[in-house]
Amino acid sequence: MTATDLQAIWLTLQLAATTTLLLLLLGTPLAWWLVRTRSAWKNPLRALVALPLVLPPTVIGFYLLVFMGPQGLLGQLTQYLGLGLLPFTFAGLVLASMLYSLPFVVQPLYNAFDALGERPLEVAATLRAGPLDTFLTVVLPLTRPAYLTALVMGFAHTVGEFGVVLMIGGNIPGKTSVVSVQMYDHVEALDYLQAHYLAASLLLFSFFSLLLLYALNQARPVDQLP
Repeated sequence: MTATDLQAIWLTLQLAATTTLLLLLLGTPLAWWLVRTRSAWKNPLRALVALPLVLPPTVIGFYLLVFMGPQGLLGQLTQYLGLGLLPFTFAGLVLASMLYSLPFVVQPLYNAFDALGERPLEVAATLRAGPLDTFLTVVLPLTRPAYLTALVMGFAHTVGEFGVVLMIGGNIPGKTSVVSVQMYDHVEALDYLQAHYLAASLLLFSFFSLLLLYALNQARPVDQLP
């Protein structure tokens, strides 16, 4: 692999790690609220979270580009705050990746929280545990397998992104050029050997990510199933 390829791999890993961490932090309260709420906004919000599963990545990337551009609402806000524009920056990639990978983190957590039921929460309440204490000492341990699923799926999905990151980040070496975009560049240049190296790396990474996920799910005790 070339130095540019290795740089793209490192940037991709940074992007995936940052995106997954932020999604776990933001996706946890979102999934918990979706399970517990009786609001009329529940189903519309669930549909909004799941949109990246059915929308073409370029559609998401296009509207994010408009939203974060000079005339967009977020673009005007970041300019007003002196932060500049987010497109073609690492921060812009992180935001786009979070939106695109959101369902891969929120859905496993939602399913686990939903399957948990009321009984563990009622038992914790009889022991005078507060809401936060109940969540940290009861809910989190019982839903740990779902967090492992969300971690693996969110990270792996972010690594394999192409359409969204290309629309938002373009192809700036060392700044926004991730593995999928770098591979596309090799194909355009008819450099199939280098493209094979990157494609094989993504293929193996995806396979072993799923293999790890299935192994973890198979190994957990039956009483820990969400």
